[in-house]
Amino acid sequence: MIKDFVSKVKKGEIDVVEHTKKVLAKIKKLNEEYNYFNVISEEEALKQAEEVQKNPKGKLCGVPVSVKDCIVVKDVESRAGSNILDGYVPVFDATAIEQVKKEGGIIIGKTAQDAFGFGSFSVNVGVNMKVPLNPVDKDRSCGGSSGGSGGITAIADFPHISLGESTGGSIESPASFCGVIGFCPTYGLVSRYGLMDYGNSLDKIGPMSKSIKDVALMLNVIAGFDDKDSTSVEKDKEDYEKYLKDDVKGLKIGVVSDFMGDEKCSPEIVGAINETLDKLESKGAIVDRNVVINTSPLHLATYYIIAMSEASTNLAKYCGMRYGKHGEMDEGFNDYFSKVRSENLNDESKRRIVVGTFARMSGFRDAYYIKAAKVRTMIIDEYKKAFEKYDVLVSPVTPYVAPKFSDIDKMTPLQNYMADIMTAGPNLAGIPHMSFPVGEDSQGMPVGMMVMAKHFAEKELIKVGTVLEDD
Repeated sequence: MIKDFVSKVKKGEIDVVEHTKKVLAKIKKLNEEYNYFNVISEEEALKQAEEVQKNPKGKLCGVPVSVKDCIVVKDVESRAGSNILDGYVPVFDATAIEQVKKEGGIIIGKTAQDAFGFGSFSVNVGVNMKVPLNPVDKDRSCGGSSGGSGGITAIADFPHISLGESTGGSIESPASFCGVIGFCPTYGLVSRYGLMDYGNSLDKIGPMSKSIKDVALMLNVIAGFDDKDSTSVEKDKEDYEKYLKDDVKGLKIGVVSDFMGDEKCSPEIVGAINETLDKLESKGAIVDRNVVINTSPLHLATYYIIAMSEASTNLAKYCGMRYGKHGEMDEGFNDYFSKVRSENLNDESKRRIVVGTFARMSGFRDAYYIKAAKVRTMIIDEYKKAFEKYDVLVSPVTPYVAPKFSDIDKMTPLQNYMADIMTAGPNLAGIPHMSFPVGEDSQGMPVGMMVMAKHFAEKELIKVGTVLEDD
């Protein structure tokens, strides 16, 4: 647990510089085998460790923190997993990183991901980049798009926490596939300043850890209003750690039955979740196993129309002029623009740009993007209605455990997108949700359960996580 480690650092029982050197040596070795990092920030990490050694203070004093590649870190190459940003070294920290450093956290590197977050399996990495491998079975996916964060969090044998990012399931999916906790906060609770955009109205930064106690601690560090982010919500600062002592007696849990049938989800996942619900009932929770979210059949289509439309706009700036990798200007701008993007964007990035551009074009905007925006409002209202009756909702995270790369290779793009069928809804609604590990299937692969709460009710998730962790 991070708090115990921090306490020892502050008492001088742990040499932060030596500890950081050992951690860096370990992750270098692990990276050769598992490909969890796009960049290991050795020089910067040791500088931070020396500063902490001189002045040991803060909630994360000396704690190694890995960061998804799309969250910028000053003086550390940050590429959002894409070749088009090769050589981009930010001159500033994202607000979340600024807060981590202020509390004594040490940034050890940028983790592997699907380029710009475009994927569910972390196989859509940038040109010439490596795919992260599942910590339980190297023939399987880590989940996406925060695959590197999920993998290193699961395999690290030292105090550690990772910052991931979710647009439509990119924290929850790798957490489920790797057997760790992935916590996606309410949209607007954590500043997006310094986060490279996928979909502005969907992107959220959140922690990934082995312990709910560490999640609550990190949430205390990164949550809060930021005037540099126009989507940041101004609300009273909350102490999430105080909910770690709560129980679930009287907590009303609604199980989203839409995704609990064997035809929608692996029977072993459904079985593991039902066993976990039995445990929560034995602790005093009130469980209703038949909750219907009427908009569920619309979640995936709505998500992909909105996300791809926003992505096509956001990626337009990577044209090789002001932003993105530069090329030789042999002909006109259009040819130059096309050449730079063709050579440096991967196939999935190109697909999402094309589909998103089509969906927001004049003549098609009303039929696709505007209609999807209206349906999104219906989805938000549907969740709000459910939370009038229940404190939390529960469902699987994905329809299956981490798939083999050989099976992913056979999937069509649509089958790839179907992996997000359970996570698209809560991300569209902007509600807090987490993936919590609830066991293994018969092959020993981790199973995750998704727990959702109403806007800014992160405390309910922490309560559930505490009871399950202490069980």
